[in-house]
Amino acid sequence: MRSVLPALLLLSVFLVACRPQEVRAPDAYPLAGAVSGRWGDSPRLRLALVGTGIPGAVKNDSAIGQNLVSSGLNSWEFGFDLPAPGVFNVAGVYQVVVFDDANNDTKYNVGETVARNRKWLVVSPADANIPEVTLPELLGGGEVLPAMRVRSGWNVYDQSRPLGASNPSAFTTLRDYDLSR
Repeated sequence: MRSVLPALLLLSVFLVACRPQEVRAPDAYPLAGAVSGRWGDSPRLRLALVGTGIPGAVKNDSAIGQNLVSSGLNSWEFGFDLPAPGVFNVAGVYQVVVFDDANNDTKYNVGETVARNRKWLVVSPADANIPEVTLPELLGGGEVLPAMRVRSGWNVYDQSRPLGASNPSAFTTLRDYDLSR
């Protein structure tokens, strides 16, 4: 019986990890906002977390929990799970983008219609001063974020506002991460 117990515990952990993600209302996710604009007839809209982090891995992940629901003509509301800091990278700079999954492979592919905003999500394991960041070509390249002070966890840096005491700002939930094209 003792040899069966570890196997049963391992099986239960595996089953819990493989259970389907619960779909929640958009505002029940850590990151939420609206999508607007013309996407053509019957778009297959999906969200992806894209960016770069230390240890230098480029990330393009659309398998993260999300919910995108129509709220009228050319408008949608969305909710998006953000990975716990430290789960996939020590630190990094990311954006959530919306794209029309034209080939229905659930992945953002270069050439698919995409929209993003001017708000960058900066994740850090500790309060820190981060150096200037140059982004890879996948995200348009050449765009540079200034050196800034961030808090432990997720931070939002809004490029449309001056860098200062409240920009970037730490968050656990962010409700105005709107995307449009």
